[in-house]
This record gives sequence, C-alpha cells and structure tokens, in this order.
Amino acid sequence: MKGHRKPLRIINSVAPIRICDNGGWTDTWFSEYGRIFNIGVYPYAEVQIEVYPYDGQEERVVIYAENYGERYVRRLESADWDRHPLLEAAIERMGVPDDVAFQVTIYSEAPAGASTGTSAAVTVALIGGLDCLTPGRLTPHEVAYVAQSVETDMLKQQCGIQDQLCAAYGGINYIEMFRYPRASVSQIWVPNAVWWELERRLVLIYLGKSHRSSQVHEKVIRDLEDVGPAARQLEALRATAEPSRDAVYAGDFAALGRAMVQNTEAQRDLHPDLVSPDAQRVIEIARAHGALGWKVNGAGGEGGSLTILCGPLSPVKRAMIREIEEESPLFQNIPLYLSRFGLRIWERSPIAGHEIPVSIP
Repeated sequence: MKGHRKPLRIINSVAPIRICDNGGWTDTWFSEYGRIFNIGVYPYAEVQIEVYPYDGQEERVVIYAENYGERYVRRLESADWDRHPLLEAAIERMGVPDDVAFQVTIYSEAPAGASTGTSAAVTVALIGGLDCLTPGRLTPHEVAYVAQSVETDMLKQQCGIQDQLCAAYGGINYIEMFRYPRASVSQIWVPNAVWWELERRLVLIYLGKSHRSSQVHEKVIRDLEDVGPAARQLEALRATAEPSRDAVYAGDFAALGRAMVQNTEAQRDLHPDLVSPDAQRVIEIARAHGALGWKVNGAGGEGGSLTILCGPLSPVKRAMIREIEEESPLFQNIPLYLSRFGLRIWERSPIAGHEIPVSIP
C-alpha cells in the first residue's frame, strides 16, 4: 500500500450522527424495554477503504484515523487493542479475507465526545464498508446490531442500541425496544415544508469539552439496576418519545419543544450532574431568546452538547447562537442538516481505465 500502487477497489461509506434523543437511557440492558425518539443529522462519519491484493506485505491492515493524524499498521495476530480499540475490534469482528490488504480511513467533522453518537456512526459506517469485502450483505438493521455488539461484547462497554439504529436508518425515528437489545424502528415521514422548517429551527451547540461523566453514569446505572425497568425515572424518560413523534407528524414545534424540555428535566432527575453548569447556561440563553425546547444530548454530564429547538424567526436564532458563542470560547455552534438517509455504501471500481460509481444496496 505504498507509493504508486493503485487499489483494486475503493469502498466508501457514511453514516449520520444522532441528536435530540428523547427517551434515551431506556435503550439499555437495565431498562430492558424502551421508547426513543431521535434524529439523524449531518455531519456524517466517513469511512473509505482502499483494497489491494495481499502479497505478503507487512502493511496488510492500515488504519488512518484522520481526525487524530494517526496512521498505523494493525497486526491481525495481536491479542490486544492498540490505539483505537473500537476500530480494531470492528475489523476483527468482520474479519479480513485472506487475499486482500487494505487501508481504512476514518473521518468525522463532528467533535469527539459530543454525545451525538459519533462513535456509533463510525462503527456502523466501518462495518458497512467492511461487509463489502465478503459475500452476502448485512441489512442496515443487522449492521446496527453488529456495531452495538462490538462495543458491548468485545469491548465490554455500557452501550444502548438507539445510536447505532439511528446511524443505520438516518432520518427521524421512533424506536421501540421490546426486549433489550431487540428493537423496531418506525421512520417518521413528513411533508417537505415540515422537514425543512424543523431543520431550520434546530441548533446543535457543542460545549467544547469531550463528554466525560463515567462515575456519575455508573452511579445512575447502579441505582436504576436496583429498582428495575419499572423505575419512575425510566418511565418519565420513556414518556417523552411518543409525544415527540406525534408532534413531528403534526408539525407542532411547540409540542416537540415541550417534550425536549421534559426529557432534559427527567435526565436531571436521574442525577443533577447530568445537566452540567455549562449546559444550564446555554439553556438560560436559549430560553431568553424564545427557544421552544432544549435537550442535553446523550446520557448527559460534563461536556457533550445540546440540541436547541428555536422559534419561528431566523434572526432571533442567529442572535442566540452569537450570544452562546460569546458566553464562552469553548461553546461552538455545529452546522447541521437532517439526513434523509442512514448508512450509505458505494464503490468506485476501475473498469476499462475508468472509475464507475456502483451503489451497494
């Protein structure tokens, strides 16, 4: 994979990140069952796999984590994870055919640790791309479950299922987890005017610090495990998903905003530290500018991000963003677009001297 060698194939895959996960925390093993509403958005996680014939070269599997500026050889015989366990575990799970070598490049414009399901989107895109190296094709739903299994079974991490499902399906989703981790996904289709207006009103604010609250999360999980799936706090979170779905169908942004606020307060009820002082300051600025709703993305805690649902006037939204970014040099508006598609995979294959894009279903 050095110098002038040309790849036999170039496989591309992308998957959206996730925001506004009303009902989050109920897609977990300790919840057992749950209801979640979420929205897949751009910026995507991007994966590109350059495939070469394997002729005994040492650099059989090369990982290029572009955001970190790291390019390194992954030794398939190694029993330990090296620099990026999630990427390495996904490659091990999917397997490398005996006759190929490849370099895989991973990139995302979403900040690391933003609590927007970026790691899940990366894993879904990577597994979808690697799936093209072997016969048969996983469905998007199956890709989501493999991605979740990499985190839970191989890396032994706490992990729900909603992030992977959103990355696989994209769009606006109502997810019913009937028995962990098994879930159904109902995509919400609305007229373009509603879609475009929702997209215009949504704002993603990164708090400038990678999400880190493992001790708080572990305490919450212990408390919920002791009470069981019927815990009052879990019921309060589950209760936000259906009103969110119904509000989008009705184009009722005020109702969606109320569900977002309700969910954030339910997170605060799990543990006060799940809504950090930085998040609270952003909420106060949003409220002062007439925002209809706000949701601390993901599980909550220090760092991470918020989704804000603004009112009808664009100048007011822009004034809000300016004040938030002036409040702290760490606070950052992340431009977003609603993703109509989830996991997308396509290939450029050299045929008769030309590269022809081939869509992978």
